[in-house]
Amino acid sequence: MLNISGLNEGIVLDHIQAGKSLDIYYNLGLDKLDCQVAIIKNARSNKMGRKDIIKIEGGLDHIDLDILGYIDHNITVNIIRDNQIAEKRTLKLPKKITNVIHCKNPRCITSIEQELPHIFYLADSETETYRCMYCEEKYSK
Repeated sequence: MLNISGLNEGIVLDHIQAGKSLDIYYNLGLDKLDCQVAIIKNARSNKMGRKDIIKIEGGLDHIDLDILGYIDHNITVNIIRDNQIAEKRTLKLPKKITNVIHCKNPRCITSIEQELPHIFYLADSETETYRCMYCEEKYSK
C-alpha cells in the first residue's frame, strides 16, 4: 500500500475521474506553485471503481473553483485544517469561465485581438454547453 503523508493545512481534491488529474494539475496552474502537490492516480474507490486524488498544501487561494467545476463538477473539495477535514465543498458548473477554453471561430474577435480574454457563458446546463460571449460559438465537452 502506498503511503502519502497527511496534510496539516491544505486541500484534497477527491473523486476525480481516473486519468483526469494531470488536466486539473495544469489547468489550475499547480505546476507553477511553490508548495507540495501530490497526485494519486488510479486509486481504488468503492464508489467509482478507480479515481484520482490531488493533495495540495496551503489555502484555497491556490484553487480556482470555477475552473475545477468546469473540468468536472463531481469532484469533492476537502479543506484540511489541523490534520482534519474542516469543510467539504461540492462544485457546480460555473455560469462564466475565462481563458479556460478558447474560441475556435476564425471570425471571432478573439482571433484578431489576441489580448482579449476568452469568455464563455453556460448556455445549457443539461448538455454542459458553453457559448463564446463575443460570437456565440458553441462549445460542448
